Amino acid sequence: MVTRRTFLQQGLGLSATAFLGTPLIGCAARSVTHTATAGGKPPAHAAAKPARPVAQAQAEGGPAPQAELEPPPDIFDAQALDLEFWLKPRVIDVTRPASGERAKILYWKDGDIIDSAYQELCHLLRDVNGKETAPIDPKLFETLWGTQAFVARYGIEQPLEILSGYRTATSNRKLIESGVPAARQSLHIEGRAADIRIANLNAEVLGGLVRSFRQGGVGFYYRAGPRGGWIHADTGLKRTWKG
Repeated sequence: MVTRRTFLQQGLGLSATAFLGTPLIGCAARSVTHTATAGGKPPAHAAAKPARPVAQAQAEGGPAPQAELEPPPDIFDAQALDLEFWLKPRVIDVTRPASGERAKILYWKDGDIIDSAYQELCHLLRDVNGKETAPIDPKLFETLWGTQAFVARYGIEQPLEILSGYRTATSNRKLIESGVPAARQSLHIEGRAADIRIANLNAEVLGGLVRSFRQGGVGFYYRAGPRGGWIHADTGLKRTWKG
């Protein structure tokens, strides 16, 4: 069975207690919540207000748009989120184009990850080619959910497309041999990376948002067309590159 403890102890070589003692993004305990609002003063970033919503990506019943959505980059900054955003239940809507799967999963509520939902998400991010499932870093799910929930505030409610999640070493080697950009020591192999996109959302804007969560590396991969670009997101060292 895929478990968070398995990921923490085997994947990272850390004890579960040590890792879980450090809150994930926004997964603060109630005591932390009280501290953050003590004296009636909200966190500094809580004063930020969302700008007006952008237009819907597609008019109901109309043809798919040809141009990518390009909202002002300064709006798409995770550091502007208030505490309320991080305390609400977390539902992630994901799709795997490679397998045709789609799922909308409530995976976090009342300060904790729901184990059965975690198992399902790990399965969705499995190695589709190698047909293997492995534990996924919970912090990665936080970034993926936060990204999708953030853009939904501006009227962009497309599923988060997972182009690649966990990879076996064999699958990763085959990608390299076929000319696909993949690192030999890829964090995909450790269950700490995903290649994602949101249909019709400008890859640079999406990547900038993922980077603003400050949880790891961000790779910008550009391809022609509104659905051609994707972003690599991982929970490794904070770094940025273009592929």
